[in-house]
Amino acid sequence: MPEQQPFEPERTIAGTGMGGQMDLAASEAVTLEKPLEGGRGPGGAGGGPAGRPRSLWSDAWHDLRRNPVFLVSGVVILFLVVISLWPSLIASGNPLHCDLAKAQQGSQPGHPFGFNGQGCDVYTRTVYGARTSVAVGVCATLGVAVLGSVLGGLAGFFGGVWDSVLSRVTDIFFAIPVVLGGLVLLSVVTSNAVWPVIGFMVLLGWPQISRIARGSVITVKQNDYVQAARALGASNSRILLRHIAPNAVAPVIVVATIALGTYIALEATLSYLGVGLKPPSVSWGIDISAASPYIRNAPHALLWPSGALAITVLAFIMLGDAVRDALDPKLR
Repeated sequence: MPEQQPFEPERTIAGTGMGGQMDLAASEAVTLEKPLEGGRGPGGAGGGPAGRPRSLWSDAWHDLRRNPVFLVSGVVILFLVVISLWPSLIASGNPLHCDLAKAQQGSQPGHPFGFNGQGCDVYTRTVYGARTSVAVGVCATLGVAVLGSVLGGLAGFFGGVWDSVLSRVTDIFFAIPVVLGGLVLLSVVTSNAVWPVIGFMVLLGWPQISRIARGSVITVKQNDYVQAARALGASNSRILLRHIAPNAVAPVIVVATIALGTYIALEATLSYLGVGLKPPSVSWGIDISAASPYIRNAPHALLWPSGALAITVLAFIMLGDAVRDALDPKLR
C-alpha cells in the first residue's frame, strides 16, 4: 500500500479531468480578477484608467481624436470661428469701402480676390461674411436645439394629451416649405438685423429636433435604471435631469451639428432671394446675389464667396457625420 503524502496547505490540488492529478503551487495560481497588462480590467479593451470602464462620452472622444474626418473639419471650423471673432487678423480693409473705378477688376497686389461689381474688395467681404454666417448658424442651432429638446423631451416623458398635441403641431410645421415660408414671413420685415432670420429658422426648425428628442426620451425612460430610480421615489424632475437627459442628448447633438451647416446655407439662400439679410450687412448670400449678373465679366466675385459657403457647410456636415459615428454604439 503506497505511503500517503503529508498534507501541505501551501499547495493546491487540481483535477485534470483525465483520471490523474496536477499539483499547482499557490504562488503560481492566477485569478480571473487580476488586472491585465496595460491597466485593462475584466472589461477588456473598453476599460479606462485603473481598469474602470469608459463612459459613452469618453469612448466617443477617444474615437473622434483618431478620425481624420473630425480632425480636418475641426481645423476648418476652428479657423472660421477665429476669423469670425477677429476678422482683422487676416483682412485689414473695410468691407463697406467701395471704389467704382475698380469695379469688376481682377486680382491685384493687396487685393488677391479682385473687386466685385460695386468696386468692393472681394477678399475683405468674404472674410467678414464668415462672421455673419457663423453667427446666424450658431444662434439658430442653439435656439432650435433648446426649444426642440425641451418640448420633445417633455412630450416623450409625460406622453398622453401633451404628446398627442405636440405631434399634431409638428405635423403642421413639417407641411410648411422652408424657403416658401421664408419668402412669406421675411418679406414683411424691414430690419437689417440678423434676429428676424434667426427667429424664422428657430420657428420652422424646432419640430425636427423635437421628434428626435421625443423618440430618444421614450427609448431611455424604459431602461431599468430609470425604473429603479422611480421605484426609489425619485421625482420627475430628478429623473429627467439626472437619468434621462444625459443619456438621451446624444442624438440631438448629432442632428444639431449637421443642421448648423444647413442653417448657414439657408441664410445664404434667403439673402440671395432678397428676404434674408439686406445691405449694408455683409453676407455671403448678399455677395453671391450681387455678383450673379456679372458672372461672365467678373466670375471671381461669385466664385470666392460661393466657395467659402460650400467649404463651411461641408465642414459642419462632415463634423456631424463624425460625431454621429462616434456616439452611435451600433456603428462601432
